[in-house]
Order: sequence, then C-alpha cells, then structure tokens
Amino acid sequence: MPTSHPPSTNARFSCLLMDDDVGFAGMLSKLVSEEGGDPCLRHSVREAKETIDKQAFDVAILDNRLPDGTGYEFYAHLRKRCPEAVVVMITGAPELAQAVELTRNGLFDYLTKPIPAEDFVSCLRRAKLRLSRPNDDTATVMAGESAATAAVLQHLRQAARHPAATVLLLGETGTGKDLAARVLHRLTFGEAAGLTPFVALNCPAVPAEMFEAELFGSEKGAYTGADRRRTGLVEAAGDGTLFLDEVAEIPLALQAKLLRFLENREYRPLGSTATRHFKGRIVAATNRDLVVEAQAGRFREDLLFRLDVMSVHLPPLRQRASDIPALAESLLTQLTEKYDRRRPTLRPNDLAALSLHHFPGNVRELRNLLERSLLKTPDESVWLNVDLAWLQSRRQPSAAEAPPASPPTAAAPAPEAPAAPKPEAAFVPPTDRQLSPLEAQEYQMIARALRDENGGIRRAASRLGLTHQALLRRLQKWPELRQAAAESNSSP
Repeated sequence: MPTSHPPSTNARFSCLLMDDDVGFAGMLSKLVSEEGGDPCLRHSVREAKETIDKQAFDVAILDNRLPDGTGYEFYAHLRKRCPEAVVVMITGAPELAQAVELTRNGLFDYLTKPIPAEDFVSCLRRAKLRLSRPNDDTATVMAGESAATAAVLQHLRQAARHPAATVLLLGETGTGKDLAARVLHRLTFGEAAGLTPFVALNCPAVPAEMFEAELFGSEKGAYTGADRRRTGLVEAAGDGTLFLDEVAEIPLALQAKLLRFLENREYRPLGSTATRHFKGRIVAATNRDLVVEAQAGRFREDLLFRLDVMSVHLPPLRQRASDIPALAESLLTQLTEKYDRRRPTLRPNDLAALSLHHFPGNVRELRNLLERSLLKTPDESVWLNVDLAWLQSRRQPSAAEAPPASPPTAAAPAPEAPAAPKPEAAFVPPTDRQLSPLEAQEYQMIARALRDENGGIRRAASRLGLTHQALLRRLQKWPELRQAAAESNSSP
C-alpha cells in the first residue's frame, strides 16, 4: 500500500484533483499550486483509482458526479489507499444525508458549486494545518498533568483493552465526553482508527417516532414515506464505535429496544425479518445521575446495568484547575487553525485569572471565552485580549466567599426533619471499603432489590435485569448485603 507523510505547515503537499470539468479543474489546480501543493489532475473515477493504487496523496479534492461514477463511491476506495489524506468533496447538487454520512466517516469538508476562490483557498489552508499536526483529541481532553486528568486517561486506556465491553462516560455538561469517546476510539483501534467508523447519535435530537429507524435502519416500504432502504447508525458503525450521546434523554418507551440490542448485540431493521449482529464497541454518555433517574422512574434499572459495564467519570474543570493553562493553550491553537489566522499569546496574568474562575460550563465555557476573545483581538496583535469583563460577570463565588447562612428566627422555627428510614441505614457500605461512586450506587441498588424481594436472589436479579450468576458474583464481593436485607425486613 502506498504511504505518505504529513508535511509541516510550510512544506509542499501532494494533492489529487478529480473533476471532469477541465476548466474548473485547471482553476483549482492553479490555486493548489499557489498554496504550495503539487496537483495531480484526473478527469474520471477510473483514472483516479489507477493513480492512487500507485501513489498516495496528502490532500484529495473530489468532484461528486463524474461520467463513470461518483466521488461518494470513490471515497471508500480512497480511504483504503490513502488513510491519512485530508479529503474535500465538491458538488453542484448537495445531498444532506450523503454529506452527513461522509462527515461521520472522516470527510474534512463538503463544498457546493459555485465556489468562490477565497472560500476554496481558506479550505485548503485549513487542510494544510490539519496535515501539520497529529489528529489527536487527547491534546484537548487530556491537556494538563493533574491527578484527575491522569486518572481519566488511565481509565480510557483500560477500557480500550476490552472493545467488547460497553463504556459509560459520565460528567457534567461541557466536560468533553464527546472528545473522550473519540479518544477511546483511537486508543481502541490504534493506527486503524482513521479507517474505522466512529458514528455518533445525539439521542435527544432524534424524534421518538424515528429513533428505531435512525438507529437500526429500515427497509423500503417499512413505513409511510420509506421509498428506499435506509442504513441505520448501527450498520454504519460496522466494526467501529457507536457513540450514544445523552443516552438518558431516550424516551422510556424506547429504552426497551435499546436494552435488547445491548443484551446480545443483535438487531433487525424496521420491515426486515433478518437478524443482524453488531461487532463494534458501544460508548454511551450522559450528564445525568442514572441511579436517580432510575429511582424516579425515568430510566430503566435493567438498562442502567447493561450500560454501566465500564464507566469513566470526567471531572468538572473546577476539580482540575491546575490543567487550565495547558488546556487554554491547546484550545487557542485549535481556534487559530479554525479561523486561519496568526496565533496570539496568552499573558501570564490572564492565565492566572482563568485558573481562578469557577467555569460552571466547564471546557465548553473556556473554549467559548477564548473564541470570543480571539475574534475581538486584532490580527496583528501579539497578545490575546482575553475578555475578562465577560469572565468576571460569570464568576461564581467560592465556598470561602459565600455569605454565611442566616440563622432561623424564633418566629419561624425550622421544621423537624423526618426520621431516616431504618432499613436504608443497613445498606451503608462498611467504612473500610473503598468504593467508587458508581460501585456505591450499585451497592445501594442491589441492597434495595434484595430488601424488596425479601432476600430472594433470583427475584432480585430479575428486578435488576441481571442473571442469577451475575448477582451471585456481586454478592461474593459484598456478602453482608443479603444478610442486611433479610434483617431489615424482619425488623418491626
């Protein structure tokens, strides 16, 4: 297989141009040359295939409609021969579904004719910047050397060694769960990650009536308006990663369908009788406490146990404040590449101010601040004009700064707190146990199920969505649970 090495930002780069419009291709070729590229023009899919079988390219510009095929069909072949290439698709008749699918599978940009020269040059410069740095989201998620950051990376590496295990990413909004999922994908598949699909589903964005078709696909005629076969995201993920973002937002009625898929990795497209098997890995993410959601009846307990096989908690930014300077530098580099402009420098006193901020919006808020600041900073400025006024307007008081609570007045005595239920007190894990937050939650849920089923292990396992053997294995770790449940039910 031909190989290529990404050039530095100022180095020359090889560029495949596939377009049957000779005049248009010539114009693009000239612009590529002016930007330091070595263009190679091909006017048919057949010619392009013959070329990439002999030579690899750093950048590929593909017309979508040619006399002997489409750029869409050629894309898969190109990815096998030039896995590291930055690929741009050009079309005169854009198709949204096609653009989304290609982007999910690594397409860099999707341009629509007619293309202004300045827009094409801007896209080309961003492509060059992509070539100049490794495609590694770890720089964003794992920037810094705090213990919390090291723990997250360690857990992701551990999870990557078990691709058949479902991974649950937990954390507040804006902590970087999507990027963590992509890091896990890269750690799992290594050098093949660029060739392996990473397919993400934003669960709350899919209408309930379309959720099953979106996830599992559908056959022609499966429902009104289904005029062709629809490829579901599970099938699109193939042997790669299926990422279910904000999984707690799936309506309760649809959770059973997801549960069956997670149990045996089997699914059937709507309108089909053929059962298919998913061989990739499943990653889910949520900013909600799923135990609380399950207790409130908004999330199935059995689905919680299916999802929570391996969990990774992404700490809020306030718990890794020492990482903020490195994180800010990394984000600023990304933003200057996005806007194709010179990178200003962060002043030391501005970095110090950032480190003291609470950041309730976490990494997303920090990125937003830096983006606002960059857009307000003149292109010729050496220093970034950090929008400290906006930052101060959002600053949250720390615990030390919070005003003391007012004591209750005699005229309004505090109501007597209700006594804690006696049975729950028996379910506190022994103090010598070092349990993670999720282990402690699992401990409580098993204890509650045993109590409700009068200590019956089989019935409790059924209530929890576990097999009898799976619950027995947990009780080997926590033998006091069954006894505590039995005692609590025998108490008056």
